[in-house]
Amino acid sequence: MSPERLAPFAPAAHAVPRSAGRRLYDRLLARPSIGALLGVLSVGLFFTLQAPDLLSTGGVASILDIAAPLGIGGVAVALLLVAGQFDLSIGVVAVTTSLVTALLVTETGLGTWPALLLSLVVALLVGAVNGLLVVTTGLPSFLVTLATFLVLQGSSLALAAAIAGSSRVSGLAGAPGWESAVAVFGSTLQLGDGRFRISLVWWLVATALTTWLLWRTRFGNAVFGTGGAPRAARELGVPVQRTTVLLFLGTAAAGWLIGTLGLVRLAGVQVDPALGSEIEFIVVAVIGGCLLTGGYGSTVGASLGALVYAIARAGISLAGWDPRWFQAFLGLMLLVALLANGVVRRRLRAVPRS
Repeated sequence: MSPERLAPFAPAAHAVPRSAGRRLYDRLLARPSIGALLGVLSVGLFFTLQAPDLLSTGGVASILDIAAPLGIGGVAVALLLVAGQFDLSIGVVAVTTSLVTALLVTETGLGTWPALLLSLVVALLVGAVNGLLVVTTGLPSFLVTLATFLVLQGSSLALAAAIAGSSRVSGLAGAPGWESAVAVFGSTLQLGDGRFRISLVWWLVATALTTWLLWRTRFGNAVFGTGGAPRAARELGVPVQRTTVLLFLGTAAAGWLIGTLGLVRLAGVQVDPALGSEIEFIVVAVIGGCLLTGGYGSTVGASLGALVYAIARAGISLAGWDPRWFQAFLGLMLLVALLANGVVRRRLRAVPRS
């Protein structure tokens, strides 16, 4: 073949250099928790100026005491949100399982640890039912877990009234195994004028464990695939259904842990008609950078979102403001987070998703 018949090579395409600002933006976008970190710094600075006692050992202990149970539930809900699912029953699971523990101890004479184990089984059964209903029926998880919330709410109120004769169940302190349960779930450490509770340790462990699962394991890849591109994930052999069920088991276990921490702290349980704090867990996860559409988020961000929530709540109290301002402030933080998530979602649309 003569040289004249050879097609000329096309000129090499030159990559358009990105500006330093665009590179920084892309790096920040890859870290969902950055917004929550900025929120912690800005909200912390604002309320420190309003109430300097916020930085005292007592103020810090108060913040961490509020944030710990929210953070435990928030990281579990964050995993579920990354997978594109919701769980509105985690708060009522906390109340129901602590009620089961209290009734088993006070009404049947069962020891503390066997009662805790049985209540954990109850929690896992609730999580399994939620997960199996979602994956087998195709119903939205929001509606499935809303139904679970209503069932558990009514059952808890009815059981407390029928068996204990009151919405308050107490008298657990003398039960066998109670002292060891207090050591695991109710220990405190006094530093200055602040009392730091072991729930802080449980929160840190939950954050570290979920972060490792999400970013360092095949399970974490399955979670991102399930939420970001479920059809492609199924075609690639990702166990989408099993992953979804396991995540619901995780939120149920987190609910049990939150309930147990409260039960041991109060040596009883108060069944309130307004059960649960489900919306708060979703709020801190969204503040932490989780997209409601799935496929993007961070458990570290959810923990930081819980810290933002706690700083605002403690700061408003220490500043002497009307406590009702907290709801307005929380709504404002959620709105800012949703607007930021909208920016992230539009940016991610450039990446093909099934």
